[in-house]
Amino acid sequence: MSTPVVDFHGHLAVPAADALVAGTPGLAAELAAEQRGHSPASLTANRAQLQHLAPKLTDVTARLTDLDAMGVDIQVVGPMPMHHYWADPDLAVRLARTVNAAVAEHCAAAPDRLYGLGTVPLQHPDLAVALLDKAVTECGLYGISVSTTVDGRELADPAHDAVWQKAEELGAVVFVHPWGCSLGERLATHYLGNTVGQPVETTVALSHLIFTGVLDRFPRLKLVAAHGGGYLPTYVGRSDHAWQVRADARGCVEPPSTYLRRMWFDALVYTPRALRHLVEEVGADRVVLGTDHPFDMGVTDPVARLDAAGFAPAERAAIAGGNALDLLLKGRVR
Repeated sequence: MSTPVVDFHGHLAVPAADALVAGTPGLAAELAAEQRGHSPASLTANRAQLQHLAPKLTDVTARLTDLDAMGVDIQVVGPMPMHHYWADPDLAVRLARTVNAAVAEHCAAAPDRLYGLGTVPLQHPDLAVALLDKAVTECGLYGISVSTTVDGRELADPAHDAVWQKAEELGAVVFVHPWGCSLGERLATHYLGNTVGQPVETTVALSHLIFTGVLDRFPRLKLVAAHGGGYLPTYVGRSDHAWQVRADARGCVEPPSTYLRRMWFDALVYTPRALRHLVEEVGADRVVLGTDHPFDMGVTDPVARLDAAGFAPAERAAIAGGNALDLLLKGRVR
């Protein structure tokens, strides 16, 4: 029996969570930052896309139809990465519970094909720990999705250590997916905030996690990076060089490239050449398929793109689904 094809990068919209933040000052500030980071043309295109994609982002039948068309057997479904890390404790708890319940309900409609990831309020680490535990042990989710910064605080900040420790204990996945770009107006033209900015955000976040020793402290953390890990795997040699020649870059025990083989990366790098390079840098056992379904920056032919890269059968099988299933199922607390 062949290994199922697993897409590790699907999104779910949660209108009930959107309703909780509607009209709040925090959302107004978030939207203002989004407007500064995109041109009017891009904002118009984004709004039109969300309206057009609404059924695919909420309806199970529409999702399964798309998966069948893509040749995908299983999809890991996480919330759209709008975590609202500015929310106060009361609102943050309500948001996380609402999102996690919605993801669980959506996936329960097709439990053999949809595996859910939730969210936690990283801005309130104590609450995040408790909500992560509930997401896994009560909602049946497989982990959480996080953004690349937490209201200006890095993922690598020691404040989050308790969350990573709990994720290790639960065998829960932590999927790093950027939302927005801290470079703001500089990349506002021609959709560069997404095209260039989001890979930059992932590169910076992962670099912080590596250089500050987070992955030394939590070696069993199941960290998965969207969009092929941004630019980090492409130019990690510069990170290694800095680690070798500068004492101030020695925040981690081993050369930075070593840690690429302690995390996982989705295969959303678009070309066969880029995918082969990613595998060369991180290993075939560290790559999972990712479509970014159903957005226009995603792909609808993940298996064809994988096949075009020309991997050996065992490597292809691992990337197509074996690695993802190991990540999701091995060591998971139920």
